Amino acid sequence: MKAVILFDGVCNFCSKSVQFIIKRETQSYFRFASLQGEVGQSLLKKHQVPSHVDSFVLIENNQVYLKSDAALRICKHLKGAWKLMSIFLIVPKPIRNAVYSLIAKNRYKFYGKRDSCMIPSPEIRERFLD
Repeated sequence: MKAVILFDGVCNFCSKSVQFIIKRETQSYFRFASLQGEVGQSLLKKHQVPSHVDSFVLIENNQVYLKSDAALRICKHLKGAWKLMSIFLIVPKPIRNAVYSLIAKNRYKFYGKRDSCMIPSPEIRERFLD
């Protein structure tokens, strides 16, 4: 199975991040589901991730990665210099997650919020699981 990224479907920043990933990933490696959707909630439950998690979740090879671990592991599959971001996995997790949490905490304030989850274009619709 391909890797799955769960994202906050009502967050503008998260939706833009998904579009960013799709444009830069190699070999259509990722599938996507919103945290709010049935598939997202089912995957959270299956992998015993608390349902209140509201950040990117990466499920890859039956492993769950949260926060900065998810973001930096996603970078490994992007084209060009974005791959190099994964080097920050050597930074201690508490430091990485503090930066990640600061961005996540303010994402609605800086980027806004939608009333509903994003609707993918027909070209990428098959990549979305819910």
